[in-house]
Amino acid sequence: MDFLKEIERRRTFGIISHPDAGKTTLTEKLLLFGGAIQEAGAVKNNKIKKGATSDFMEIERQRGISVATSVLAFIYKDKKINILDTPGHKDFAEDTFRTLTAVDSVIVVIDVAKGVEPQTEKLVEVCRMRSIPMLVFINKLDREGKDAFDLLDEVEQKLGLRVTPMSFPIGMGYDFKGIYNIWEKKLNLFSGDNKTSISEGVEFSDLSNPELDKIIGETAADTLREEIELIDEVYPSFNQEEYLEGKLQPVFFGSALNNFGVKELLEAFIEIAPSPQPKKAEERLVDSKEEKLTGFVFKIHANMDPKHRDRLAFIKIVSGTFKRNAPYLHVRTGKKVKFSSPNAFFAERKEIVEESFPGDIVGIHDTGNFKIGDTLTEGEALNFKGIPSFSPEHFRYVNNADPMKSKQLYKGLDQLMDEGVAQLFTLDMNGRRVVGTVGALQYEVIQYRLEHEYGAKCTYENLAAHKACWVEPENPKSDEFIDFKRVKQRYLAKDKQGQLVFLADSEFTIQMTQNKYPSVKLHFTSEFKK
Repeated sequence: MDFLKEIERRRTFGIISHPDAGKTTLTEKLLLFGGAIQEAGAVKNNKIKKGATSDFMEIERQRGISVATSVLAFIYKDKKINILDTPGHKDFAEDTFRTLTAVDSVIVVIDVAKGVEPQTEKLVEVCRMRSIPMLVFINKLDREGKDAFDLLDEVEQKLGLRVTPMSFPIGMGYDFKGIYNIWEKKLNLFSGDNKTSISEGVEFSDLSNPELDKIIGETAADTLREEIELIDEVYPSFNQEEYLEGKLQPVFFGSALNNFGVKELLEAFIEIAPSPQPKKAEERLVDSKEEKLTGFVFKIHANMDPKHRDRLAFIKIVSGTFKRNAPYLHVRTGKKVKFSSPNAFFAERKEIVEESFPGDIVGIHDTGNFKIGDTLTEGEALNFKGIPSFSPEHFRYVNNADPMKSKQLYKGLDQLMDEGVAQLFTLDMNGRRVVGTVGALQYEVIQYRLEHEYGAKCTYENLAAHKACWVEPENPKSDEFIDFKRVKQRYLAKDKQGQLVFLADSEFTIQMTQNKYPSVKLHFTSEFKK
């Protein structure tokens, strides 16, 4: 029974948004409410030299953006909450896509002034494809922004969601008075000085009560009554089943920076959000309540502590109990492995854990044995789906800037590519290395980390490639495939797994190639071998 109770009390979720919508700030405040930290770190404020807890890489502190997903866990009201804070910047989208394979639900953060932005649309699309339950938090209400109803319309239209407001703002920007919590029928009044403390709501179940006029003023009270009436008529009432199936999205309003509306979000979240869900493997559906352990690697991070060249593989436990020092099967290699010091996370603080349950994220010290997507089981050969490599959009040659350090450079590139920071291609013709990334900012991160973590320097040279296409011939010995390889040899490379890749220079080239060589299939993700 204890095992089932442990599953029931876990909530594993990701926070996604466009850059600057306040995602990292929201994560900080959730930790503050959970009692996990005493004071929230200002993410961008240089006066306070305290960085955000979830931004632990040196480059993140310097730039004020999150470039890698970090894992944070805390207990709130006897629920074990695992947050995966993802990078918002589109250049690091691949890390976010992979993280979404490890969460059971998602909180989408939207900036009240900017509304729905392109990166949010992309990420929500991925959640919709996987039917991940989503909860929307509209942030920065203490600033001037769009009308609340306009925002709800925008979320419905641009993101294709069906929303139901669970709280509603009273005024906005300079007139912002507070929030009416529809879910708990409470009134929360805003005062701008509660940035690091927590404000309590006032029970207020009957809005027709004249007391309301005294508390927030007659005009605001009348407006609120009209708006709540309109919400009752226009929007569906909350239905937990529909939310869990990804068909209905509750919306909360607040200001993460001012700690406002965050508690309401957290209280509702722990009540309605799903505990660990079954996950589809290629072989079968794995239920989280199964007693035998299954889990998969969704992220690898090298040098979490630069003093000890350590590499951590992040494993999401899907079913069973993960025990320290117990032997597990590493499915891809067929070897049995034991872990003497598995870690639980609190940003860069790690603690050794004796056992972990479904929904938990465990960090395992890795000497280079693990790859993203690897599965651990108690003996069954299972492979979890959904962690593909996407075709990069930018390509550059990597040159070694310090011939004395070539060993460090190649080791660094190798390890960074295992993390999924970018993809490495080796040209068949001359063995030159090409790094492909989703966004140009990745190149800076790679350069910075190679120098500061591996002591190696590199320079880049542009390569005029448009897309990486993974090549799948119907018959590897056919004349057509041999001709394809001869004609395209300048553009052929191998990825890190040794798969053949065609670096096409334009959309036109791809079409022409497909017409000329119909038996040679070109794929835009690496996950095509079913």
